[in-house]
Amino acid sequence: MTVRNSLLAGSAFVATALAFATPSCAQQGEGIGRALNIYVAGTAGGGIDLYARLLGRHLGRHIPGNPSVNVQDMPGAGGIRAANFLAEQAPKDATALATFPGGPVLEPLIGARNPGYDMSQFQWIGAISRDVSLCVAWSAGPFKSIDDVKKQEMVVAGTGAGSETDTFPVILNDVMKTRFRVVTGYLGSKETFMAIESGEAHGRCGLTFSSLKASKPDWLQGDKKINILTQIGLEKSPELPDVPLAADLLQNENDRQLLNLFTAPTAIGRPFALPPGTPPARVELLRRAFDATMKDPAFLEEGRAMQAEISPTRGEDVQAIIGKLYATPKSVVERAKTMLLPAAK
Repeated sequence: MTVRNSLLAGSAFVATALAFATPSCAQQGEGIGRALNIYVAGTAGGGIDLYARLLGRHLGRHIPGNPSVNVQDMPGAGGIRAANFLAEQAPKDATALATFPGGPVLEPLIGARNPGYDMSQFQWIGAISRDVSLCVAWSAGPFKSIDDVKKQEMVVAGTGAGSETDTFPVILNDVMKTRFRVVTGYLGSKETFMAIESGEAHGRCGLTFSSLKASKPDWLQGDKKINILTQIGLEKSPELPDVPLAADLLQNENDRQLLNLFTAPTAIGRPFALPPGTPPARVELLRRAFDATMKDPAFLEEGRAMQAEISPTRGEDVQAIIGKLYATPKSVVERAKTMLLPAAK
């Protein structure tokens, strides 16, 4: 072979290699390169907003092309507005993420209406924390323990149908015979906190521990401003050993099974999802970027400074948990829907 032919053959080999390599790079998401948006199903200052902004300050470094990451609050209907946006309007090129409280995860299963999305079809890239949800009461009020809520009515602030703030009190009223009364319609966490501090509400039932620590650390310091009545989750928080787990207070197995349906989302606190139909290679790219961020020393240091709970779950595992949740036996789902129907009217 002549030198010229050898060069031509080499060039042809390189061109062929590039032809195969270029689609692969594109599939792996190197074309993202521009701004990535995180939509928050909540309001500024709430726990879900604070965690999204924490992630947003570090995620871009772990994505090829180092895109800027913008965080935008999208409150409304307890998070359902943001879920509908992700399902129906958000671009499917891995430039739009959304994060949710637990309520919108359950709404397609147990809601009184079809919310227009199915979260088992979302592409989950990971969750920042494993959490418990709390029922809390302003310490100046009469509610010192969960037993007190069985004796007299306790007004709790809610953010809308489908949100944990509205469903958890109803469930506990049924399985524990508590007397929570939900005053709903507050725009987000910040507004419910203001209602509690001003005396409009006695407290809130459906407040994640991580959100409380991040949003209102002063409520837990010194002369504590709140009483934590019970924790709702699959297991106790190690930081709250003396606060009873709601499921442990139940004697009936059917009641525990029902409560577990509602508490499963706490095992994947602060989850982030891409829209249905996002290309698998882009999903994989964002999942690995999320995993890398969870190990990033700068991210972890900032998380510690803001007292954020960092106990991540990989995207594949979140996907499996959501899938299992959506496969809950129909009899359990129907009981839950029947129970919540009066509150939804």
